[in-house]
Amino acid sequence: MQSRALEIIVGFFVCLGVAAVFVMTFRVASIENVDGGTVYRVTATFDNIGGLKPGAAVTMAGVKIGRVREIKINPQTFQADVAIDISETYNNIPEDSNAKILTAGLLGEQYIGFEPGGSDDVLKQGSKVELTQSALVLENLIGQFLANQAGPKDDKLADAIGKLAESLKPAEATGAKQ
Repeated sequence: MQSRALEIIVGFFVCLGVAAVFVMTFRVASIENVDGGTVYRVTATFDNIGGLKPGAAVTMAGVKIGRVREIKINPQTFQADVAIDISETYNNIPEDSNAKILTAGLLGEQYIGFEPGGSDDVLKQGSKVELTQSALVLENLIGQFLANQAGPKDDKLADAIGKLAESLKPAEATGAKQ
């Protein structure tokens, strides 16, 4: 009888633990709200988003201000259009701010970092971030490094790698490339 009561108590605590994990998962992964309030949506266009995923953090000065809502390919430009939800708490971000795709750690998760501009106009619902910087692609960096290490007496393979790296070099900002 005593072992049966012990099994029921253990089962109750296991169910309680599973429910707690379930609730925490939805609180942490919530894309709807950033900090419990309302959000406004802006868009940004990138040449290369690397490993950026919906739900990734959006930060400014290291402070989380929003999340990536959705990512789509623009059928006309073949660039990535990223929809970003920003908390209404941060409704004074200058319109000419720069959005960069950054990496947390050496090979960590990617996120969007905003650098504020100097405009008096601010981002609002439906705004488009014009100044963007694509993700840094490790393969491109390795190709550039190999190309720079190649001396004049190296073979044609090193020259081909150098030309390939130059052709894959991402633009500084997609907003400046028009």
